[in-house]
Amino acid sequence: MASLSWKHHTLIQALISRGPLKEREFHSIFTGVTGRNPGTVKKIFDKYLLEINKELSYVHFELKACRDQYDGQVCYGVVNNVSDDQSKLGTKYSVPQIAFFKGIIEAIAQDEAAQGRISGFDALNIRLENQISGEASSSQQQVPAAFKNFSMSQKEKTLDELVRDKWLCRTREGNIGLGIRSLLDLRSWFRNNDVPSCEVCNEAGIKADVCPNEGCAVRIHKYCLKQLLSQRDDKRCSGCGKQWPMGKITKTEAVEEAMNNDEENETQATGPKSKRRRQHSSQRNSAENISSQASLASTSGANARRVTRSVAHLR
Repeated sequence: MASLSWKHHTLIQALISRGPLKEREFHSIFTGVTGRNPGTVKKIFDKYLLEINKELSYVHFELKACRDQYDGQVCYGVVNNVSDDQSKLGTKYSVPQIAFFKGIIEAIAQDEAAQGRISGFDALNIRLENQISGEASSSQQQVPAAFKNFSMSQKEKTLDELVRDKWLCRTREGNIGLGIRSLLDLRSWFRNNDVPSCEVCNEAGIKADVCPNEGCAVRIHKYCLKQLLSQRDDKRCSGCGKQWPMGKITKTEAVEEAMNNDEENETQATGPKSKRRRQHSSQRNSAENISSQASLASTSGANARRVTRSVAHLR
């Protein structure tokens, strides 16, 4: 098997050193390295990803893509496919910090309202001893001293570090949400902990709209809901069969969202260079949208064509 070129290594290094990147940033790096735009050379871009993942698989790493559930943008990152005690030794975080992070993740992911966030006050009041196994947590004497002595100032510092490292994020309202690194790395954890998935894309519905019908567990991401609305005016919940409330998202909003995405793609593809290139922006935008969907499907392993699924196993 041929070794990866310096171009492949540059793409990998960019994701490792900078952390997960938004699609436009990663595409920009790809263009700078290869001299080609991913939107117009989809097959070449996909081939690069495939070649990188073949080599990364030997060390149980993978270049993946997913959507940031807070803004709907596609992101790319390199993730570790192995979660064991040995791999945990490679983290810079201490045991109390990891327990603190786990408590925040659980509080956000297990919210039945799928708001995708908790307040900063609630985050700082996460109890570390709750992360200890049942028997140990029942006895205060078995709670590690490091957990007992983990102060509020240490929690605040850890929270800032987790946000900076993209494990967590701060929402516009100042609350704490999941960072893109968590959305990339914790997919198996979401599945194993029965976090309901989005009805459209089948990714964990951390921040999503929930079917208002009591007892129905169906969730749909806001950006997936806009996609459905742009395709049809009527949508019934596949879980309970009742009409899904589309009142919060109008047809105009869905169209504006698509136009905004097109403008971002145009800026990435053309830059402020020439009017002649901008005349063909619509064709390039279509190619970029197709490329994004193809890359997302090939790297995450999700079936983009599946728009319905059974929710019986979620109940």
